Amino acid sequence: MSEPTRRPLADPQPVESALEAPRLVTEVPGPRARAHVAFDETWTSPSLPRAYPIVPVRGVGTVVEDIDGNRFLDFAAGIAVVSTGHCHPEVVAAVTDQAERLLHFSASDFYLPIYAETCRELARVTPLAGDDAPRVYLGNSGTEVVEAAMKLARHATGRPVLVAFLGAFHGRTYGSVSLTASKAKYHAGFGPLLPGVVHAPYGRLADLDWFEDVLFKRLVPPDEVAAVFVEPIQGEGGYVVPEDGFLEGLRALCDRYGILLVADEIQSGAGRTGTFWAIEQWGVRPDILLTAKGIASGLPLGAMVARRDLMERWGKGAHGSTYGGNPLACAAALATIRLLEGGLIANARVRGGQALAGLADLPERYPGLVAEVRGRGLMIGIEFATTAAAEAVQWACFERGLLVLEAGDSAVRLSPPLTVTEGEMATALELFRAAVAAVAERGAVEAAGSRR
Repeated sequence: MSEPTRRPLADPQPVESALEAPRLVTEVPGPRARAHVAFDETWTSPSLPRAYPIVPVRGVGTVVEDIDGNRFLDFAAGIAVVSTGHCHPEVVAAVTDQAERLLHFSASDFYLPIYAETCRELARVTPLAGDDAPRVYLGNSGTEVVEAAMKLARHATGRPVLVAFLGAFHGRTYGSVSLTASKAKYHAGFGPLLPGVVHAPYGRLADLDWFEDVLFKRLVPPDEVAAVFVEPIQGEGGYVVPEDGFLEGLRALCDRYGILLVADEIQSGAGRTGTFWAIEQWGVRPDILLTAKGIASGLPLGAMVARRDLMERWGKGAHGSTYGGNPLACAAALATIRLLEGGLIANARVRGGQALAGLADLPERYPGLVAEVRGRGLMIGIEFATTAAAEAVQWACFERGLLVLEAGDSAVRLSPPLTVTEGEMATALELFRAAVAAVAERGAVEAAGSRR
């Protein structure tokens, strides 16, 4: 059977924003934004944790325009989702072309050509332990493929226990939130959670001793542990980069006891750190890799890429999804992968270096306010002394036309689209530094007032 044809895409390059940014034409939030917030809060679930009152209506590249006409540099990227920028023309063309031909046909029950093509491409770009031909399952989101991996790990190994890490965020559905340990509020009122889940300390070489000294000695024997789920760089937990040797040691420990290593690359993957997958920077190959967020440039798609021998241990009907791997999301993913390999991963390395260099002096310049600057590529975390300081900097950035997001206990994350240009990065760094300076000055004034 001949392979499905699709419209060829032009050679991808980082795109310049068609919108001028930033531009604040009203106060923020403006009057229309305030009116919409009131409307929204009448009808939507109060469980949604809005960071600040941005009401976007359109975006191009790294720029978002709100309902009042204010333009912002988006260094949150929809929580690290719009990897190729807002409305990248190549992605829009691919989705439009697909929408004109077929909107939906469930790949769970039927043979959808673009589903298999997307799986093949994801298998091609994902190096796994001892397997050059992995198989792929597609879902709608990160949390869905985390759930799929939990099921596959238990099914394939016949073991019940799953290990995750303190500070980890894996999702909000029952299985994935049971693995999550970034904030207690994600568990509050929902217990009992999934049994058979334990949490280990994350990131330091010394933390690897916990497995032998605590887990295997005090809690469960190693032959009952199915899998260890790890974010190579923690996302919502604060953009925490592990010490060199930690992931390598974790791989060796899993090999020693026949435990599966599952890399949750939902936020750190899709080129964000300057390699396709963050775990590649330590030369480690997992048994299962999970991706979502940036892999389809904003369309809902998650993927579990697993060793062929593992995937072939469960049979027909063991898992599936009505909408997972829908044609539009698959078209977006294929365009996204081509753009990433065509220059955006390299751009993430260069612009990430620019960002880290431009922020490196903040801890020395603002002692007692800025604790650390860390990250890889365009996954950068700035740790502040307190939660209040991080919140204040986030708001000060918003007031100046820069969108950033908090993470962890007291960090602010910078995760712009991988299309960000040198000029946009320079502008964003200037705005961020101004926001930090304003918070520092405000703190100094308040401290002086308290001494009077």
